[in-house]
Amino acid sequence: MNKGSIKTIISDQRKEKEYALQRERIIDREQRPSWERFTDSPSVKVTMGVRRSGKTVFTHLLLGQRNYGFVNFDDERLAFLDREGLNDLLEGLYEVYGELDYLLLDEIQNVTGWELFVNRLLRRGIRVFVTGSNANLLSRELSTHLTGRFVQMELLPFSFREFLLWRGFEEDETTTKGRAMLKRQLTEYTKIGGFPEVVRAPELRNTYLSNLYSSIIAKDIIARHRIRYVRTFREMAANIISNFSNYITYNKLKNVHGLKSVHTAKNYVDLLTEAYLVFTIDKYSPKPREIVNSPKKVYAIDTGLIDTIALSSTENRGRIIENLAFLELLRWRSLNPSVEIYYWKDYQGHEIDFVIKKGPEVTGLIQVTYVSGMDELEKRELRSLLKGSELLGCKNLILITWDLEGRQTMDGRGIRFVPLWKWLLKAPMEWNHQQPG
Repeated sequence: MNKGSIKTIISDQRKEKEYALQRERIIDREQRPSWERFTDSPSVKVTMGVRRSGKTVFTHLLLGQRNYGFVNFDDERLAFLDREGLNDLLEGLYEVYGELDYLLLDEIQNVTGWELFVNRLLRRGIRVFVTGSNANLLSRELSTHLTGRFVQMELLPFSFREFLLWRGFEEDETTTKGRAMLKRQLTEYTKIGGFPEVVRAPELRNTYLSNLYSSIIAKDIIARHRIRYVRTFREMAANIISNFSNYITYNKLKNVHGLKSVHTAKNYVDLLTEAYLVFTIDKYSPKPREIVNSPKKVYAIDTGLIDTIALSSTENRGRIIENLAFLELLRWRSLNPSVEIYYWKDYQGHEIDFVIKKGPEVTGLIQVTYVSGMDELEKRELRSLLKGSELLGCKNLILITWDLEGRQTMDGRGIRFVPLWKWLLKAPMEWNHQQPG
């Protein structure tokens, strides 16, 4: 690729960026205030997350009116750019933008040797921003070549609060009508999900999400990692997403899909998590071996994607709202790296969906269930919270429901019942630091 072609691509991308930022409707993201303090630091700022979650627009918002250059490496015209070509790219950036104080490199993991290029930019005093959609690839290279010189965060699709902001929702939640309208919006959110383009045009949901999913599977996983048994991998990926809010074991995946080893099953799951399609959490236990050997619990990146891709019916509302609750906890964790999320289960059949741990302390136990009244509530949900509270030494007990609200004291321990819509309107940190009265 010659220098003239590279300059043309950079110029085209600049025009596309300026057009999009000026003409398209954009909402601010909740994480921006927490990240603004890093904008002018010399460290590399890394925004990671699933494709099309809004990472690029978010980073443009962070940079604001600053003088910065921009390159999108997801452009097919840059597909064959190599390490040597990065120097020509830098020359083209100077020609198009002039003096560079800041530089945004979008989907940089597509170029081999990118981390050495970033190192060179840092030595020149340029403030570098990077986005990427492969967690392992970015983290590995950053840790190896940029130790201590980067900060990173994960950006997920729109939260329920951002979904309401996009829709201009202004109903008063304290009124009967306001609560009813909020629940209506939440029902739509569970079906549509939070990918910005789908929120913008819900009628395109099935087509858009199917194509996005296929692209991630084909380009980011199968092609990048040279998966040999393509059909098996696709079947396993769909199976795992269909198993959202449920348990998986590598041994069972191996047997169901005819894989040669448990290691292959684990590797396939890791590739799905690296692409941010799914997340897994471990069982909480003080014994490291038990954590390793216990089943994982799996969640999908987006409930709209679940509804589009899942092989089985998604009418299990309890599992859907549990997946939503997990994604909200994940947003909180992205701003609080010391927070850890587990599930808990004992040998008597007591289960707790989420154990929140900060440092050595368990700070919250959260159960999720699709109920709207006390008569629908299964006693095992409460018994599990009480048992976990006793064994894990935590009194902060929350039961997330569809529409049941209140408090109940059992065996001297207070349990808060919180409707999902209300819980999603607040940051989980607020709930987690309110001790029951």
